Amino acid sequence: MTRTSDPRLIVGLDLPSLEAARDMVERLGETVSFYKIGLTLLARPGGVAFAHALRAEGKQVFQDWKLHDIGAQVEGAARAVAEGGCDLLTVHAEPQVMTGAVKGRDAAGSETKLLAVTVLTSLSDQDLTDLGYGYTAADLVERRVRQALDCGVDGVVSSPLEAARVREIVSQAGRPDFLIVTPGVRPVGADRGDQQRVATPVDALKAGASHLVVARPVVGAPDPRQAAADIVASIA
Repeated sequence: MTRTSDPRLIVGLDLPSLEAARDMVERLGETVSFYKIGLTLLARPGGVAFAHALRAEGKQVFQDWKLHDIGAQVEGAARAVAEGGCDLLTVHAEPQVMTGAVKGRDAAGSETKLLAVTVLTSLSDQDLTDLGYGYTAADLVERRVRQALDCGVDGVVSSPLEAARVREIVSQAGRPDFLIVTPGVRPVGADRGDQQRVATPVDALKAGASHLVVARPVVGAPDPRQAAADIVASIA
């Protein structure tokens, strides 16, 4: 039996307007059950309402805020997002930020899962050197995963190239339920775009990813529904 959707596939609605995003959701239909909404749409008037409407329609929604502020501000923001209704919420993987987010989510009494962003997939080792970090991407990801475990978040966002090591770390920590959400996923033959550390959907899952985030290879395809269906078929 052919699967019409797969909850491990999260399609990023990386589009310039809410109208374009709504149209894309219509075009994708039952092929996609999980969506990521990023800052471009969340910041528009009605952006958060759009996220809530998708959940009301039975979709799972990942609000990609990438919260990064002092602990108290992150606590308040995470509580607000969780109270509004959200399946996944991102914060930057710094201890004060993660601790604040956990406090806020817990105060909301919500089932929102918190994801800590380790190292953006657009960053290379040279970029990290330029930013002043004394770590390679792989080493910085490992450090931040261990901090994420200590802070009590539910998972991380990490490149598929680091997924295997992340899965090893969290398994050793007794957290087989820990989420590893991987952007930088590109089907075979797809353009890399601005992503530096990429892998195919199958390879990302084999490496230990729990969820895949795919945007342009679906929403930029001539036939988005078929592009999504091809990914679902490849990982079934």
